[in-house]
Order: sequence, then C-alpha cells, then structure tokens
Amino acid sequence: MSSIFQSSIGRKLIMSITGMCLVLFLIFHLSMNFVAAFSGSAYNAVCGFLGTNWYALAGTAVLALGFLLHIIYAFILTVRNRKARGSVRYAVEARNSKVEWSSQNMLVLGIIVLAGLGLHLAHFWYHMMWAELAGNEYEIGATDGTGWLQYYFSQIPVVICYLVWFVALWLHITHGFWSALQTIGANNLVWIDRLQKISAWVAGIIFAGFAVIVIGFALKVFPLFD
Repeated sequence: MSSIFQSSIGRKLIMSITGMCLVLFLIFHLSMNFVAAFSGSAYNAVCGFLGTNWYALAGTAVLALGFLLHIIYAFILTVRNRKARGSVRYAVEARNSKVEWSSQNMLVLGIIVLAGLGLHLAHFWYHMMWAELAGNEYEIGATDGTGWLQYYFSQIPVVICYLVWFVALWLHITHGFWSALQTIGANNLVWIDRLQKISAWVAGIIFAGFAVIVIGFALKVFPLFD
C-alpha cells in the first residue's frame, strides 16, 4: 500500500481520483446553485436540509481530505518534474509550443483555484455550516443561503474575484479532467481526442453555470420567482 503513495504512478493515480471526485462535487454544487436562480425559498430549504446533519459533515470531511491530497500530490509531482528536467526545462517548454497553456501552468492555476476556494469558504461555509456548528449569529441566518448570495454578489470586487476563480477552474479542469481519465486507463489514441472534447464541454458547463449564477445575482435578476 505504501508504494501507491510513494511511486510516481501511484501519486498520479491519487491525483486523478481525487480530481475526478472534486469535479463531480462541482457539478453537484452547481445543480444546487441553480435552485437558487429559480427560487430563493427552495434553495434555503436545501441549505436547511443539509445544514449540519451527519451526512453533510461527513461529506465535507471527505471533500476536505480529497482536496488536501490533491494539492499535496500536485506540489510533489510538480517539484519532482522540475528537478528531473533541470536546466533543460525551458528548452523543452519552448519546443513544445503546441502544448496547451493550461497544461504548462497547472500549478499556477491550482494556486488561484486554492485562493478562490479560501474566499468561498470564508464567505459561505464560515457563515453557514460553521456558524451553525459554533452557534454564531449574524444578521443573515446560517440557513439563508439566498441572503448570502445576494449580499456578497452585490459587491463588484467580490464578483470579479469569483469570475477570475471560475476562469482558473475552467482552464484547470479543461486539462485536468481528460488527463485524469487518461491516467486511470482511457489512454488509447482513439479516446484521447474524445476525452479532450468531453473535458472541454465539462469545464465549459461548470464555468458558464457558476458565472451565470454570480452575474445573475449581481444584476439582481435571480431568484426568478421569489
């Protein structure tokens, strides 16, 4: 078992599995946010249902562990790759001009994604799940997710920060999703091109979906019905 965590292939496999799980969570999270776009009361009901129930807490813990493993192994693999290439790194990158920009800057994109996640946790998780656990009280209630969306996305600097975060997520997933599938085993010549197209669609839907939510609340268009 220890060899899985220590070998290069094992690290890539762990990164791939955790990355896939995080993409699935983003899709689930996006579907929840679309509820807020149509009905604020329905979204608050969802927030109240999840709240601090044991399954929500367990899911949060699993996601936190998965994200932590993803970050740790991303840094380990990046450092090892740079050491392996040594002084020829820049020459190699210059020759591979056709390689997509996102694949060459996954670490930078990952850092932006991490910073965006920190901002998101400070805005929502801290004022909702953590507030309910700690018994903290704010002007907007812990289960009033719609209220928090309206509050934060009425601030232009916050909206800009979130849109930058979504762009980084889009670029990161565009390369990372198909790369993860390739690592898991879908790596023949026929499927490479298909996986890249699927990844572009998945990343595009996630980016567009979250961006629409933020912009809709910023323009006070959402919720549509209440």
